[in-house]
Amino acid sequence: MKSERVLHTIDPVFNAETRVLLLGSFPSPKSREVGFFYGHPQNRMWRVLATVMGEDAVPLTAEERTVFLLRNHLAMWDVIESCFIEGASDASIKDVVPNNLSRILDAAPIQVIFCTGAKAYQLYGRYQAHSTGIPAIKLPSTSGANAAWSFERLVEAYQVVAEAAVAKP
Repeated sequence: MKSERVLHTIDPVFNAETRVLLLGSFPSPKSREVGFFYGHPQNRMWRVLATVMGEDAVPLTAEERTVFLLRNHLAMWDVIESCFIEGASDASIKDVVPNNLSRILDAAPIQVIFCTGAKAYQLYGRYQAHSTGIPAIKLPSTSGANAAWSFERLVEAYQVVAEAAVAKP
């Protein structure tokens, strides 16, 4: 597979009441195709978040997912604005141009940032932590390719998101 420069085309989800920022690395080809984060059917993000937030149903559409995030005081975006990448392989990412997180941080009272995978955590630390002044917490990837983490283990790890989302400023 050939590496190509790809531009991030999914707008961040946030409002003036979001307190928790979830940052991935870069949208997969499937996510870019459907126009929303964690769009691959094998990705467990939406099941995990619905479970930890105590929701009765998993949000399925981009609209349902946006409403879900905002209702639960969660913001979602990615560390990278553009990069060279092969398919969905985080390991192939190079020549990164980071997203400007002030777009969210200037508009929302973000109290904690979670990076949803090792690559997002690494790149946030390299490109954005110094300017935001907010240390990130690394969470495991919910990708179906992360077979070492069962759904139950992911729910346990992501419980901190629910705790942060309900914490009062």
